[in-house]
Amino acid sequence: QVQLVESGGGLVQAGGSLTLSCIVSGSIIGIKANAWYRQAPGKQRELVATIIGGGGTSYADSVRGRFTISRDGAKNTVYLQMNSLKPEDTAVYYCNGNYWTGRGEVTTWGQGTQVIVTS
Repeated sequence: QVQLVESGGGLVQAGGSLTLSCIVSGSIIGIKANAWYRQAPGKQRELVATIIGGGGTSYADSVRGRFTISRDGAKNTVYLQMNSLKPEDTAVYYCNGNYWTGRGEVTTWGQGTQVIVTS
């Protein structure tokens, strides 16, 4: 079983920065991709950033140039560095992983971490 645990959310003023972390545990044969999603109150969950197994990244237009997704294999951790935060970035942020395991391909979600950006 693969588990993801996020941390690093909090309250920050507009223009500030936060780094979210997602620690991955479990028996993993390979990584297909990791991603960060977010869900603001009253809105659907949206994809923020993706990093594939080979390291390539992609971003939503709303965060490109401000957010950076990365992965540290030695620490089994996926990060989301968020700079120049805006009030509209306020949301619960979720880590997502797509892995190959002994039981085949699995998709796993973390429990979410709250980010609040004040103006």
